[in-house]
Amino acid sequence: MTPEYKHGEFAIPAISVSAARGKDGALVLALVNANPGVPARVTVKVTGATASKLNARVLTTPAMNTHNTFEKPDTVQPAAYTGGKKKGDAWVFDLPSRSVVVATLN
Repeated sequence: MTPEYKHGEFAIPAISVSAARGKDGALVLALVNANPGVPARVTVKVTGATASKLNARVLTTPAMNTHNTFEKPDTVQPAAYTGGKKKGDAWVFDLPSRSVVVATLN
């Protein structure tokens, strides 16, 4: 169950997670924290997989309206992500507010 992010009369799930299997057999997770002001900790239990290595990137911004322009095309860009740790048969991810993390588990 995920907390909600509310803005006025509208509410959406604050956290979204999806998973896919790569051609090489690696598990790829996409984790989204839609809340612009609150970081989140997400625990993903991985059953039937023995992934022990994490390679991940994060996309986040200092403000919700931060964007790239022709004058500043690199304002928003993916960066290395080190907020994921293995704990038993689960992975724990610390997601910054307003972020997308794509993690490959090998």
